[in-house]
Amino acid sequence: MICIPPAETHTRPPDESDSMPHNDNVSAARLFGAQGASDPLDVLKRVYGYSAFRGQQLDVVEHVVAGGDAVVLFPTGAGKSLCFQIPALCRNGVGIVVSPLIALMRDQVEALKQLGIRAAALNSSLTRDEAITVRRALSAGALDLLYVTPERAVTDGFAEMIGDMDIALFAIDEAHCVSQWGHDFRPEYRGLDCLRSRFPGVPRIALTATADPHTRDDIIERLALSGAKVFTTSFDRPNIAYEIVERDQPRQQLLRFLSRFKGSSGIVYCLSRAKVEDTAEWLNVQGVRALPYHAGMDRVLRDAHQDAFLKEEDLCLVATVAFGMGIDKPDVRYVAHLDLPGSVEAYYQETGRAGRDGLPSEVWMAYGMADVIQRRRMIDEGGAAEEIKRVERAKLNALLGICETAGCRRQAILAHFGEAHPGRCGHCDTCLKPVETWDGTEAAIKALAAVYRTGERFGAGHLVDVLVGTINEKTERFGHVDMPVFGAGKDLPARTWQSIFRQLLAAGLVRTDHSAFGALQLEPEARAVFKRERQVFFRKDRPTSGKAARTAKGGAQRERADLAGSDLELFERLRAERFSIAKELNVPPYVVFPDTTLIALAKQRPRDFDDLLDIPGIGESKRERYGEAFLAVIDGYLDG
Repeated sequence: MICIPPAETHTRPPDESDSMPHNDNVSAARLFGAQGASDPLDVLKRVYGYSAFRGQQLDVVEHVVAGGDAVVLFPTGAGKSLCFQIPALCRNGVGIVVSPLIALMRDQVEALKQLGIRAAALNSSLTRDEAITVRRALSAGALDLLYVTPERAVTDGFAEMIGDMDIALFAIDEAHCVSQWGHDFRPEYRGLDCLRSRFPGVPRIALTATADPHTRDDIIERLALSGAKVFTTSFDRPNIAYEIVERDQPRQQLLRFLSRFKGSSGIVYCLSRAKVEDTAEWLNVQGVRALPYHAGMDRVLRDAHQDAFLKEEDLCLVATVAFGMGIDKPDVRYVAHLDLPGSVEAYYQETGRAGRDGLPSEVWMAYGMADVIQRRRMIDEGGAAEEIKRVERAKLNALLGICETAGCRRQAILAHFGEAHPGRCGHCDTCLKPVETWDGTEAAIKALAAVYRTGERFGAGHLVDVLVGTINEKTERFGHVDMPVFGAGKDLPARTWQSIFRQLLAAGLVRTDHSAFGALQLEPEARAVFKRERQVFFRKDRPTSGKAARTAKGGAQRERADLAGSDLELFERLRAERFSIAKELNVPPYVVFPDTTLIALAKQRPRDFDDLLDIPGIGESKRERYGEAFLAVIDGYLDG
């Protein structure tokens, strides 16, 4: 059961004794009563400061508390961590969390300690003495959660170390890393299926925010979770506004986008290290405070830049994809891409780092055909097996389809993850500023007919050959030259047909079967097109001006757009107090309180200690740590 250490006010700087949580049963009894924290709702309220679970969180928590295995497919910001943290606190023993990144462990452990939860990480960054301290705490039953890497989790030594202990659960975070079809495959994840045989009866929960249907199936198979209950919710992030433009003076396009976010934090992604350095330098000249981040930098400097990004509130981090996984900073207000990512999954994961707190945020990307050529060359020259290269090409084409779509961006993104959306979201550039289109219903019928007539066994390249009437060894060998559909698309160039197939993918009318060599197959929605019950429109031209679509209220106050007047003034005072506390404790400001909690404080203006527990995000531990300081700010403002 959870055991909360005595809370400390922020006025006492942390010392070495704070590096490990204490075993204090008196505190546990005081906070949770003699029975301990066995009720999930009680834990949620008293520890995390929230009165109700969101979405399917409670269903997952109750299932795992009861001992069931689970696969959790929730988008970023939907609260996946609570789905294993609370069951670990409600069950006997320690929860073992498998996480791919040491930086992620560090941040999550620090945030848990702020909540009064006994958490630690065991990884290669620890000194010998630090590792011994963690092992002793684990052996003494003085930990609620222990974070480890997948490499450590599968070793015989680790299994022996925890073999005689009560294990509450195993949580496998970023579970898409187990799949070779995923965008971030990590071979070490493949060995995690051993947890089932080594620790029978211990519930396992796999979690990810980025997995298409094929990757989801692979996760279940590779982790031996065929009997697990699958929990999935909408992958829609309604607080995020999407904008994709064709590259045209990209630096100026980027600068216009960033001008809407003065006073806010964000990320700009570039493909190469050199471009990261050049872009960061140029932004600083333009008056945008920016720092570079890439794997080629000195480790100390790279860590310092990441630390600055986490702890400061007005900084643009220019980075390669080496940055981001596991970064829990909730108040990232924008994410921009100066280069095309490699897949929809990568794009979704990277843009998903914006607006984790649920407040309005924007994502922007500039792309051009040079991106496509470079990405394809990277795939072709890579050392992966041909089967993996084929999957990577298909994923790149799917992302191009989203770039080229004339329809709703949100609808196209969600269709890739197997989720239907009615479109016209009103929160993406193609909805706010519709592009010029042409009625492509007849062309769509021809393309879908080519898929059907050839047996749904071939990829887009061969289908284009069929449509434009290309006679080659393959079209002759399979008898496709004799089909009525052969040459039916001679009126359009091959390049246009390639774009049509990408847009059909984005529209959810066809899908790619990676296990069938990238073959395109019809979705049920294609029937309405065949019957001419549904019109299909394709993009006629792409915007080239780069003029940004205003998808949210502009200016530095976008993240608190529902505050005005005295509420906004009080919010800024609370924000300053939070920054002062965070600086003193050497933690990111959001670890003290997220913006959503400060907004609630500014609006509700509690005047006493008991009222603080009515504020979302303030539990028992944080009330005791920071309550007096924030009440003093509120009292001073109202009495002044």
